[in-house]
Amino acid sequence: MTVSDNTPVIIGVGEASERIDAPDYQALSPVALAAKAAEAALGDAGVPGLAGGIDVIAAIRQFEVSGPNAQAPFGASDNFPRSVARRIGADPRRAIWEVVGGQGPQHLVNEFAHAIAAGEMEMALMVGSEAISTVRHLAGKGETRDWKETVGGQLEDRGYGMDGLLTRDLAGHGARTPIQVYALFENARRAREGKDRDGYALDMGRLFAPFTREAARNPHAMSQQVFTAEELATVTGPNRLTSDPFPRRMVARDQANQGAAVLMTSVGRARALGVPEDRWVYLWGGADVKERTPVERQDLSRSPASVAAARRALDVAGVTVADIDVFDLYSCFPIAVFNICDGLGLAPDDPRGLTVTGGLPFFGGAGNNYSMHAIAEMVRRLRARPGAVGLVGANGGFLSKYSVGVYSTQARAFAPFDSAPLQAEVDGWAAPELDPGFEGEAAVETYTIDYSGPAPRGVVLARSPAGARVIAMTPPDDPRVAEAMIAADPLTRRAFVKPAGDGKLLVTGFS
Repeated sequence: MTVSDNTPVIIGVGEASERIDAPDYQALSPVALAAKAAEAALGDAGVPGLAGGIDVIAAIRQFEVSGPNAQAPFGASDNFPRSVARRIGADPRRAIWEVVGGQGPQHLVNEFAHAIAAGEMEMALMVGSEAISTVRHLAGKGETRDWKETVGGQLEDRGYGMDGLLTRDLAGHGARTPIQVYALFENARRAREGKDRDGYALDMGRLFAPFTREAARNPHAMSQQVFTAEELATVTGPNRLTSDPFPRRMVARDQANQGAAVLMTSVGRARALGVPEDRWVYLWGGADVKERTPVERQDLSRSPASVAAARRALDVAGVTVADIDVFDLYSCFPIAVFNICDGLGLAPDDPRGLTVTGGLPFFGGAGNNYSMHAIAEMVRRLRARPGAVGLVGANGGFLSKYSVGVYSTQARAFAPFDSAPLQAEVDGWAAPELDPGFEGEAAVETYTIDYSGPAPRGVVLARSPAGARVIAMTPPDDPRVAEAMIAADPLTRRAFVKPAGDGKLLVTGFS
């Protein structure tokens, strides 16, 4: 098929990584890892001298600079994308610092595809990295590094993008981190499935066991140990409970040293530069959407906005889920994968597989940049299977932001897509009423027990007899309620709730 010269294509992908126990470990900084990945992406395009043609470079934020109060222990660049550009010999007219969230890499691909098609940019490099493992390793030995750089120059800082992700009523009752909030979603799904704790743990293990086998084949994976479903599901010392229902091996592995990059341009530019056509990968369709805050969702066991984004991307691409040959579904926690499987009718053990990398718990949850690695590996898989179709689903926040891309080496005219109508639909969904002063018995919707502190503590979301959502926590000065939640499954029970006098609600027991 002949397509117009302004059709966007990915022409190069690259990755870089290092493990602290490897003989060639160098303790590379985030900038160095990202630059190494960028060099690999440039080389992957198969034509020398491409760096000078990059007119836009966009970077994904590291975790250590993903909030207004965050601090980089060893210092950071004042202009991360231009620090990377300087190392690879590029001088782009425009540098971008993307908002926080794992959706960022796929969102940038979707955005830049439109810009390239419209003639607004010629060649874009997307890049990101994390060196969390190195920071913790060196700090644990009492060592430090000087990673501060002053580069200056133009920078489009898009901010943190954290508004509307979490509300004070949930955070104030002890569910403020991803592992705590996703645990609420996961237990809500367990309630919907009617599973007991052990049965659902095995379901999660069955979902992720194939991911470990994929990670074992990936040279950039931070963990290459293969686990059975039973090994993932069984709580042991090394596989301790974090927030019920998650053993440690079921959650994203943040200790990673990884970088990835994606290089995009137009068909006309790629042809003029002599980039071989067997390097080209087309974006057939995409979508980007933002979900309501967790407490505004009617059903905490589902994120229908994420599913709607996936369906929209498939529609734009003109394919169905049955036509997809290769998947990478964001896997920070099992619920993120289950949600898309449930919504699209995918079996958790679909023979096509659900990851190309090994997933965030095993390949590595490289901060906000994981899906850059997924896109890079997806491009390689599709090149190896000309004509095959792949789908990447990228998640950010608390199942909050979802970006999707459908890819193939088969030439296809670019179809611009507008997610605004879908977003307007999501924004119009009715939210449940909250009752912040409730007192009495309420039916438990979901819960978690957080084991990160000196004593376990519980968070409970329930429904009042009138149908309002109630958010409560176990008393900080009385461990007996949390211990009762550990001893007997709170799901399908009723919680006794009373105001604490400080704007919070306490769970005092269950019936």
